[in-house]
Amino acid sequence: MARRWRFVHLAVLRPLLTVTALVCVYYVLPVDRQLSTWTAVAFTGGLGIVAALVVGEVRMILRSPFPAWQGVQALALIVPLFLLVFADVYYVLALEPGLFSQELSRTDALYFAVTVFTTTGFGDIVPVATGARALVTVQMVADLLMLGVVLRLILGAVRSGRSRDVDDEVPLGLGRTVRVSSERRGRGGHGRRAVAHRGAGRRGGAIGKEPRGTAQD
Repeated sequence: MARRWRFVHLAVLRPLLTVTALVCVYYVLPVDRQLSTWTAVAFTGGLGIVAALVVGEVRMILRSPFPAWQGVQALALIVPLFLLVFADVYYVLALEPGLFSQELSRTDALYFAVTVFTTTGFGDIVPVATGARALVTVQMVADLLMLGVVLRLILGAVRSGRSRDVDDEVPLGLGRTVRVSSERRGRGGHGRRAVAHRGAGRRGGAIGKEPRGTAQD
């Protein structure tokens, strides 16, 4: 029961709450109503935060007792934040007339960022000015990096974390081996489980029992 709740918490609730919180922040965060130097600084800083999160999440996956579930949490944090950074800049750009085919609301800007990310643009929102097209091109290149590099890093970290659970057999002699596996039970440390396997070398009962002698007068 505890393991099932931990799965629901790590693989379902935390990613869902993370995405919900990021979207809420996107809608309530005040932004400049016109282009300025601060817009470029905020955009660059947002991408820097995404890159820092990739490094941090990969390290957390490698140390996590549940690397696969931590990988789900990492994707639920990195991908939405990446999209929201571009959506926020699109929203500010669209306030300037002539940059896009229409003025964008926050929802429109998020919709456009997602369609560019998934390469399923419908043509209803089109970058018109050179600056807007340049920003969309930047997102296209960043999308390729996200799918080709970031996703591979996270999946590789998940595989590395899970490979540490492979059991190693250690010989003890007398036909016995001990199997040691690093099991992390969520208490912040690394437990060690040892299961002894008795070999075929035991004779006449349990190991360690001495054979009875024959009585003599």
